Amino acid sequence: MPSSETAHGGPERFTSVRAYEVMAEACRAAGLEDDGARLLRLGENALFRLGRHPMVVRIARSAEYLDAARTEVRVSRWLETEGFPASRVVADIEQALLVSGHPVTFWHLIEESDRKPTYGELGGVLHDLHALHLPAGLDLPPYDALRRSDLRIEKAKGIPDDDREFLRKRGRELRERIAELRFESPRGPVHGDAHVQNLMVNRRDQAVLIDFEVFCHDHPEWDLMVTATEHDSLGWQTAEQYAAFTRAYGRDLRDWHGFPTLRATQEFKMTTWLMQNIGESDEIAREYARRIASLRDDRAPRDWQPG
Repeated sequence: MPSSETAHGGPERFTSVRAYEVMAEACRAAGLEDDGARLLRLGENALFRLGRHPMVVRIARSAEYLDAARTEVRVSRWLETEGFPASRVVADIEQALLVSGHPVTFWHLIEESDRKPTYGELGGVLHDLHALHLPAGLDLPPYDALRRSDLRIEKAKGIPDDDREFLRKRGRELRERIAELRFESPRGPVHGDAHVQNLMVNRRDQAVLIDFEVFCHDHPEWDLMVTATEHDSLGWQTAEQYAAFTRAYGRDLRDWHGFPTLRATQEFKMTTWLMQNIGESDEIAREYARRIASLRDDRAPRDWQPG
């Protein structure tokens, strides 16, 4: 396989061009055609919709995410046995592939409805997910809220040195605060990145959960953290939308004493997630600058734009 290193010995940047090269090589390895493949998203992963097959190809940023890709496959197969509305991994392709240093998985295409999922549906899906019992043999790690942020901080290209040092320090502070939390709910299956964009509505008008790479065994508060922060800090949902979410789930995380710590953790994660792609466009670079500036002042308004 081609190396994932540049001619100068450093890791190659994960750009849309790089992701397309890996997708094409992965398709060849799996015996699939890549003609007409279309990039759907470049974020934590690159997602491609194949033109000749009803599949989506998911490509992770580096080999460090191989265990996460393998977890995705195991979780998808388990949820299928439960009849849970979730994305399905392609069964007759070896999963996960490691292609030029990038973990790759193949998923059945979800034919989308014309409507978007609601926050009430997200609350309901999470309620049902957290009620499931993990089977024997499906060993999942605890939720590591900051591991991916640590990787992003060290690997990100083009950020100022003082930003990197500030983020390192903030990460250490958050770890100390998280260690002091006392959760109210027992551990169980946790999605780990439970925002409404990780829900899709299929042609049968069914809300389907996607993206299992940080799926884990931990406290369900970690899943409620995302929407609660988006509403409380960022105002990305109306009061009615957030009320629908809490009614469907049966709990408002903002009433818990540990919410300020989880809110700060989610803001930190959202900033380091966006930081990975500042070289992709001026718009992303400006939004990252806005987020890092407000993180430096806990009293500053979070006038962030969805990214």
